[in-house]
Amino acid sequence: MNKEIGMDDVLIVGAGPTGMVLALWLTKQGVRVRMIDRNTGPGTTSRAMAVQARTLELYRQLDMADAVIAAGMETASMNMWARGQRRAHVSLGEAGEDVTQYPFVLTYPQDRHERLLVQRLAALGVEIERETELRDFTDHGDHVEARVTKDGTEHVYKATYLAGCDGARSPVRHALGNQFEGGTYKQVFYVADAEVSGLDTANEMNVCLDVSDFVMVMPYDNGQCRLIGVIQDERAERAESLTFEDVGHKAIDSMGLKVDKVNWFSTYRVHHRVTDRFRHGRVFLLGDAAHVHSPAGGQGMNTGIQDAINLAWKIAAVVKGQASDSLLDSYDLERRPFARKLVDTTDRLFTFATVQGGFADFVRTRIAPTLIGTAYRIDSVREMMFRLISQTTLSYDDSPLSQGKAGSIEGGDRLPWVRIDGVDNHAPLSDIGWQVHVYGAAAPALTGWCQEHGVPLHVFDWTPDHKKAGLAKDGLYLVRPDTWVGLALSDQSTAALDAYLGNRSLSLENRA
Repeated sequence: MNKEIGMDDVLIVGAGPTGMVLALWLTKQGVRVRMIDRNTGPGTTSRAMAVQARTLELYRQLDMADAVIAAGMETASMNMWARGQRRAHVSLGEAGEDVTQYPFVLTYPQDRHERLLVQRLAALGVEIERETELRDFTDHGDHVEARVTKDGTEHVYKATYLAGCDGARSPVRHALGNQFEGGTYKQVFYVADAEVSGLDTANEMNVCLDVSDFVMVMPYDNGQCRLIGVIQDERAERAESLTFEDVGHKAIDSMGLKVDKVNWFSTYRVHHRVTDRFRHGRVFLLGDAAHVHSPAGGQGMNTGIQDAINLAWKIAAVVKGQASDSLLDSYDLERRPFARKLVDTTDRLFTFATVQGGFADFVRTRIAPTLIGTAYRIDSVREMMFRLISQTTLSYDDSPLSQGKAGSIEGGDRLPWVRIDGVDNHAPLSDIGWQVHVYGAAAPALTGWCQEHGVPLHVFDWTPDHKKAGLAKDGLYLVRPDTWVGLALSDQSTAALDAYLGNRSLSLENRA
């Protein structure tokens, strides 16, 4: 029996972190969502562990950052090992203390993460429809019609937009006929959650590069660690039948660690792929449905979450009549280039860590740790490395939404974080919406323009710390709802503000 359901603004397929974050941001902005997932409940294994600083900054917009941090473990530093010796010690806190409120990598198992997101959705009145499977869909030009199976009954769901957040094997992507260019590494990864003893400190990450072996150790609870390693010999051919006892322990043993108990073990192959289009009419691809890559650097889940946040404010603007449909094209233009760059970067890191051969072993275990340890003593290099890992360096400089420059900050850059006497300039960003920041004094004409357009104006007394962060005295920064700078001006021109909005068919008034 076919049952037709009323129209929603967005139908979200897939209730992993990407889909749930999309639902949270849309609901927070007053957009009606329906979320379906084929599984019986949230994930039960830890899977993705790292929550980066940029994700925590964006979680602050939903008053979620503190809860996530309290439930996870702050990883403040990393040790690099080679041939049984610690070759480098990297302090993330020192590297990021002037960059973000969150100068660390948070280790937070994905199963716990998903349960928290489910709770947050429930508090907003959003229920995930479990054991509900997408069969097919049709984009009718003015809406999308999806056929789903639930409780053995076929239903038709209608929505203005459909978001495919349904994983690397995405049925939505397959239905669109998208390419998913890239490849699969010949090596097989193993991942294990285990009780480990022998660590000098409980909140430091350890990476060991050894001859023909590699392991990363990420603590996430009292004595609990995530182990990630690689299987490179003939055992890779029977990976599905392996246990933890079957894989190489040379790197683990060389650090003096003892694995007391394995609570979960799995093997998997690593892919590096990016789809050719993130948008097809009224259908969008996000997270693993759009891009997959090696786990090097802990970037995957965070990238999917940022896909969701980038798309959410744009859909909200169109639904509310604040923007034309063309705004949604910027989702692909901004997120796909970053996904390609990320795949290339993680590919190089993965290849370096796993390539075999005498010379490669020598470079990996003798040369690289020494170079990294030496380079990390340089302040600028240390900060750059942190920015890359934390995703705080991500910019949309080539986006059609990016314009202007004031100081060293250009349209498309993340708004720099500055804290003065315990008060930081990111605090106002908890209000999801366009806003204007001025560091110095605001001209009366700008104050009047903001009042006329209903745009919050935040003025911060000028300090040397603002200059150090790259901000310009008396400069104007029009900040997007996702906390990236849209327009940067050195002269506070209200005519330039009008032109910026007019040229992009943007309105800051709710016309829905």
